[in-house]
Amino acid sequence: MPGAAATLPAVPGGLGAGSIHRFRKPAFAAMADIPVPRFDQFYRHPELTRLLRDYAAAAPHLVALSSLGKSFEGRDIWLLTITNQATGVDTDKPAFWVDGNIHAAELTASTACLYWLHQLVSGFETDPKIRQLLDTRVVYMAPRLNPDGAELALLPRPRHIRSSTRPYPYDEEPVDGLTIEDVDGDGRVLSMRIPDPHGPYKKHATEPRLMVPREPGEFGGEYYRVIPEGTLKNFDGLKITANPDREGLDLNRNFPAYWRQEFEQVGAGPYPTSEPEVRAMVDFVTRHPNIGAAVSFHTHSGVILRPMGTQSDDDMTPEDLWMYKRLSDIGAKLTGYPAISIFHEFKYHPKQTITGTQDWVYEHLGALFWTVEIWAPNKEAGITDYQWIEWYRDHPPEDDLKLLKWSDEQCAGQAYVDWQPFRHPQLGMVELGGWDRMNFWRNPPPHLREREAARFPAWLTQLALALPRLEVLRAEVRALGNDSWRIRFAVANSGYLPAYVTKRALERKTARGTVFDIHLPPGVTLVSGQERVVGAHLEGHAPKSSLQAFLPSREITGDRAVVEWVVSGERGTAIALSASADRAGTVRTEVTLD
Repeated sequence: MPGAAATLPAVPGGLGAGSIHRFRKPAFAAMADIPVPRFDQFYRHPELTRLLRDYAAAAPHLVALSSLGKSFEGRDIWLLTITNQATGVDTDKPAFWVDGNIHAAELTASTACLYWLHQLVSGFETDPKIRQLLDTRVVYMAPRLNPDGAELALLPRPRHIRSSTRPYPYDEEPVDGLTIEDVDGDGRVLSMRIPDPHGPYKKHATEPRLMVPREPGEFGGEYYRVIPEGTLKNFDGLKITANPDREGLDLNRNFPAYWRQEFEQVGAGPYPTSEPEVRAMVDFVTRHPNIGAAVSFHTHSGVILRPMGTQSDDDMTPEDLWMYKRLSDIGAKLTGYPAISIFHEFKYHPKQTITGTQDWVYEHLGALFWTVEIWAPNKEAGITDYQWIEWYRDHPPEDDLKLLKWSDEQCAGQAYVDWQPFRHPQLGMVELGGWDRMNFWRNPPPHLREREAARFPAWLTQLALALPRLEVLRAEVRALGNDSWRIRFAVANSGYLPAYVTKRALERKTARGTVFDIHLPPGVTLVSGQERVVGAHLEGHAPKSSLQAFLPSREITGDRAVVEWVVSGERGTAIALSASADRAGTVRTEVTLD
């Protein structure tokens, strides 16, 4: 794959504006002028816009660019519709949704989307899986759901807020306290180390750059307070409190399913879909019932997260749990990321339940959904025996030493920045340094971004190809005499997943059975049957159990459905037939009374 693994840039962490993509014609591609992004850099909104437009211009038969809507600050939220338009319109095909960068500084999520986009476009002519995918299905891709927050994170003096830039819950500046920001203008938000006999940290015994906690009952040493880099208002010389971000929204808490007020779920907004970015996605997905599965890219932890978020596996519909585990295990094998449960293994606090996109897409709509948390710096440093969230609460100093070694040897010493004296405008002399969380924790360093993004296309493609797909099995006419004819129309689901995708969709009544329509031309009347028939839900070819099961499955041909009509009309008349299943697509054919 193109996209250079560059040396570390002059600007620490390489976040800057991002270079304009180059153009060339890959040797394996049949299309000229396919854009080649720089996967080691992040794109500002104007450059991202140009890049996406160039993809649509280079491959108009595969890529259509549109806007989901406008962000809070008025930027377009771009959507790519990726399918072979010669084989049908997107709304007639089963659909896979992928998005990224709903959280402001989680910029590698956008990179992962762009990487798959490039794989799909450049590999269409040569890769049979990609060809099959785009011939028979559609990918809806929103590489950056939160353009405002990303722009803030990409400024020369960045701000690293959680999500939207809209002030919430109050539109007012702080009057005191610490505001976390880049004080010295080096493009990074680090930490400040301040000597204090009551401080909770001390220098490591053999590695003085590293700060470690004081032991219980320890006294008589040299101790420090370590606080985020930032500026103070009305500092009284004694007390410091870190202000929450003025922009307190978390767009991933603004979805309709299980929405809760601020006192229960921080950043959820004043009401469900109150924020234009979330409302744009929700409107699009609900208007496209062909979406049967979705993946949302975030950072970081290096894991694939599956539902449910609000209930344990014991309370989950068993058939859905089995399917989730099966498809998640494929993801773990193909990506190298462990696949784990949100409820059981990825809670920020054991007494806290958080909800977001996954709850709305699966628990509310009944479509499959995964959250991918890209990048695990601790794993990169050789730390393998740890719990995903628990490690951030407490871990041994030996882990920090491994990380420091990784920073020195693999990141030119920029992941952990050596402490340097700095005259702070309010605190006087302090030291700036410590972990550059934005550029090396929340996102991989530039030289590793493409490698991380390259983990996912094989799994995403396999998931999309597993979606249900309606096909015409048979359409036939038999003469009954006296200008009467029997029409028989049979369809089948050729996909791995059932047409309804999950049992949750059946429980929530968000997917209906196969809908058959006969379109009667003038001069033809219906003798028996109805013009529209809602038939059975079609199963897929995923086996219900192994061949060694105690009892065989009763659903031998559960993937097929048939309907019959008797009509009266003249010989030679053509009659159009169609069948659709919300998540398996629409098929059309024609019979002639003959």
